[in-house]
Order: sequence, then structure tokens, then C-alpha cells
Amino acid sequence: RLDFTLKGYSLSATLGEGSYGKVKSAYCNKLKCNVAVKIIDKRKTPQDFLERFLPREIAALKRLHHPSIIKTYEIFETSSGKVYIIMELGVRGDLLDYIKITGAMKEDFARLKFQQLASAIKHCHDSDLAHRDLKCENILLDKDLNVKLSDFGFSKPLSRDENGRTILSKTFCGSAAYAAPEVLQGIPCDPKISDIWSLGVILYTMVYALMPFDDSNVRKMIYIQKQHRIPFPKSKYLTTECKDLIYHLLQPDVSQRLCIDEVLKHSWLQTPKSHIPTPPSAAETGECSQNLHDKKPEHKQEAKTHPAEQEGQKENGSS
Repeated sequence: RLDFTLKGYSLSATLGEGSYGKVKSAYCNKLKCNVAVKIIDKRKTPQDFLERFLPREIAALKRLHHPSIIKTYEIFETSSGKVYIIMELGVRGDLLDYIKITGAMKEDFARLKFQQLASAIKHCHDSDLAHRDLKCENILLDKDLNVKLSDFGFSKPLSRDENGRTILSKTFCGSAAYAAPEVLQGIPCDPKISDIWSLGVILYTMVYALMPFDDSNVRKMIYIQKQHRIPFPKSKYLTTECKDLIYHLLQPDVSQRLCIDEVLKHSWLQTPKSHIPTPPSAAETGECSQNLHDKKPEHKQEAKTHPAEQEGQKENGSS
């Protein structure tokens, strides 16, 4: 704590707590603004987390620089074995809380926010990095409601085989409600393609203020997902283009799912007035959305819990 004060920071409120650390807000004398500080106590963390996940998170934060990714100002370790990660503060909290308070977004506003998020993901994917834990709680908002993607605790640098193909990942990370069916089934997959599914869940949540699938029974949820049945509630009008993008993001067949460049080229993200054919009516069946207020509360700017303790988590094989 003393080392930290000497570096010109004064700590204040706790924003969130995980198994191995907490996130606090602090004032930085040098930057003359409030920042978020993730504090990880190495003495209280398992070896697996220290050897695999923490170095990956730090490496990702150091190499990613994008206006829609949370800025990292400084990372240091004190003599007492605490790691401090000093980051930009998402002053308006996270996207899930924002939607709970304001309700479903109007399409034009959702388009702007989703464009920011998708461009952040393109930056990650172009840097051969998959996020692997995309969810509304990990999308923070600045004072002007700009998207700031955060929490790279599960991110994975992608390696390639001798033919230049991405080596598949076998680990399940993240929350079941946002995870792609292939991830939930433990099928080795390209984590960049699995990130795209999570984007579909996020976009659906933005425009409906509901989750597309009820994750209280994961086996049943996977069955519905694999039939490509997406509930589009009649209660809210949504343009054909927006539904079409959601339909293509939540594509259970990984060979048919869009890549991030195709997402950004989609007509819904170009202009509000273009028209494309409506998805097949099968997509409209099966009302299985879940109210956001039914979800378990999670902290903003949270200190990441260890993978093995994460909701719905199963570690199988290498990660």
C-alpha cells in the first residue's frame, strides 16, 4: 500500500472482487484523473493462474492499443508480491448495468456501440489474439458512453501450425450464456470464431434487453442453439438487417459463421436504409429469451475469478 502511495496514487472505493484480487478506483496525481486499479496478490493465487493466465493478460494489455479497448497506463509489482494493473476507468459502469437501467437500445445507437465493439475485436483478431470471455459485463462505458472492451484474463495468443492454420483451443472459458455451442460441448475450436458467437449474444442483448438463450439448463440450451432457433420477440420492432446480422452471428455451424471482417461489412453496419432478405421463419420460432434481471449480478471492472471456478467452467486439455 505504501509502495502504491509513493507512486502517486490514492486508492478509494472497491469496484469489484474476484477470487484472487480486487479492482479499486484510485486518483492518479500524474494523470490528474481517476483510474481503475486491479490488484492481484500473488501469495494468494494458485500456481496455474500465475504461470498461465496472469502473464497472458499482462501481455495482451501491453500489446493492444485501440480507442475501444480499455487503456492500460502502468503495470508494476511491489516487494510484498502484489501486482497492480492501472487502467482507464469505465466511469459509466458496464454494458449490462447500462441496459438494465435504460432498457433496450434504439437500433441507431446500438449500431454505433456494436461498431465500436466489433472494431475492438477486429484489432484483437488481427493481432492473433482471441478474447474468449466476451460478455456485457466486460464491456465498460466511458463518460460519453463509448465502448471500452476490458478483462483479458482469458485471452489467448493464437499459434499456427506448419500450414499456417490456427491451432485449435480445447479450453472452455467464460460464461455459459455467452459461450458458443462448440465451446460448451468441448469441441476443439478456433477461439476467434467462438468470439463471434459471443458478439451475437451481446448484440441481441443490446437491442432486446434480454438474453437470447436461457442458460439455466445448458444441455437444453445447446440443443436449441444447434437447431439455429433464435427467438425474435414480436414485442419490439427490429429491422430485417439487424435480425439478419444476429442470425448470422449466432450460427451454430462454425464453417458458416462470419469472421470479424464480414461482420464489419454487414449491411446493418453500413447504412440504416439497405434491404436484404429476411432470415427463414424457423429463426423466429422458440421463445427462449431470458430476462436480464434473472441473471446473477456480476461486478463491473471485476478482478477475474480463476478459470476453474468460473461459472459453468470446465477445463479440459490444454488452453
